[in-house]
Amino acid sequence: MSAGPAESVPQHPVLYRDTRDLTPFRKALVRTPVRVLADGVGGLVSGVLARRIRGTLTVEGAVPRLAKGFGAGPGKATRAVHAAIFASTDPDRLIKLARTYHGWAGLCYVMAGLLAYAHGGQLRAAELLRRGLSMRNDDDANRYASTYLSGVVTRVAVAERIEVPVLFSEEAVFLALSHSLRETGQTEAALAALTGLPPSLPLALARCSLAAALGRDAEVAADTEGLLNGDDLAAALLLVRARSLRRLGDYAAARAALREVLRRRKTDFTLRGDALTDRALLLLDSGRKSLNPREWQRRKPAELAAVKVIRKDAEIHELWDREYGRGDGS
Repeated sequence: MSAGPAESVPQHPVLYRDTRDLTPFRKALVRTPVRVLADGVGGLVSGVLARRIRGTLTVEGAVPRLAKGFGAGPGKATRAVHAAIFASTDPDRLIKLARTYHGWAGLCYVMAGLLAYAHGGQLRAAELLRRGLSMRNDDDANRYASTYLSGVVTRVAVAERIEVPVLFSEEAVFLALSHSLRETGQTEAALAALTGLPPSLPLALARCSLAAALGRDAEVAADTEGLLNGDDLAAALLLVRARSLRRLGDYAAARAALREVLRRRKTDFTLRGDALTDRALLLLDSGRKSLNPREWQRRKPAELAAVKVIRKDAEIHELWDREYGRGDGS
């Protein structure tokens, strides 16, 4: 997976460069209120048609049927774990199995964490995923996971309003853990959780969003240099880049990043709207930079009139923010 044509990719390594032919990622989703409602209705209908229990883990295709005589270990453990993963909505059921079958404990805690994450329990998901990742499974548990869990899909929020369906894999677990840590205020730990994952656009978006939240705008600018708008994930990453560049005062590069978002006509309308809003804010910031009274004396009358117009516009925006803007008073 790459950001654009090979000749357009910068020479230094970047986060979004993925050389794998196959990845566990499916098409990114940009969340809007309408789509959230449609997903809820669509999920309910598809669950009924597939005879699945609502609230269980999402599976790509049909739920796998457990083969008879699977594994050299106790068949009771295999059957119990299989039923808890695919036919239960309660993470506690998997936790009980982890305490009963110690060789399966790591897998049970991880799957309980993914189930809690799917239900929106971020704090519990982080605790369960961390515990599961710290444990070793026996050979039967590992073989079961590789055979039966490849179709389990986790919709991971890699940035604000951007979700990516991820098949069961290292990336699915660590991206879910990172998002859970971020939602519980552990931003540094969330960034650390992504260390060592294979490079990809979802990973780049998650890492750059976290770095930007931590004020590491120079890192974001360096890591996204040369990025092209090839899909909605790249467009969302370009928006993160533009905002970091704007905070760094590099308005020209920020404008270029926003132009790249708007260049591709198939870019999601929500992302295009964000780009237009950011472009307006960028113009306002550029205008405010030129409002220093010391600069007025060096300007021609026509330029002075333009500056006064910009200053008046800025004052009106500030008045609006104070009267009707954000409730926190900022």
